[in-house]
Amino acid sequence: MISSQRRIISAALVALCFLQSFLGCIAFIATPIVSTLHGTRNIQQLHRSYPQLASTATDGDGSFLDTVTKAYNIFQTARSEGYDFKRSVAITIAGEYDTDAVKAEIQEHINSAPCVMFTWEASPACKKAIKYLDIAGAKYKVVRLDDPWESGNPIRAELGKMVGRSSVPCIFIGGEYVGGFDGGVGDESPGILEMAFKGTLRQKLMAVGSLDA
Repeated sequence: MISSQRRIISAALVALCFLQSFLGCIAFIATPIVSTLHGTRNIQQLHRSYPQLASTATDGDGSFLDTVTKAYNIFQTARSEGYDFKRSVAITIAGEYDTDAVKAEIQEHINSAPCVMFTWEASPACKKAIKYLDIAGAKYKVVRLDDPWESGNPIRAELGKMVGRSSVPCIFIGGEYVGGFDGGVGDESPGILEMAFKGTLRQKLMAVGSLDA
């Protein structure tokens, strides 16, 4: 329940971050409340003025405002490090995690099969990618990032850092990123749809043993 609430809070926050003016408003409004929340001398005033917020603030897993402030800081840090809006959103939703452990898990998945696809089950693009690979007769491994979200969100964030794109599906063939279904980040990773039209998809799948000759 708490992790679900945090995902909702993070998603709502980063949506507001789409306009920089919204961020400025949030910071302006949040600053005095944060100060009040963390000031022991004014805690009684907080309970009187913000009963719901104060109730949440006393939860053992941290306050609502702490969660929002942390998400805001993560988003701003990601942006300052040069990540685009979508990747910054993915990083924010992922929250805090063990970066080295997540990178190792990603590499383990990539090395576990000739063709590996990181997906969301409900994503139309992921469904199309699976359909096209099935039609081609390819053997592939699906790694769902929505089952559970708690472990999938950090993987998506790190994939975004790794390949330059946080969208799903995220497809690797022979350990190389080839894009998603109908897009990617360059000529070497245009997505499997464009590769199919160019005639390079079958060649690449056969070369790594994902498709029988």
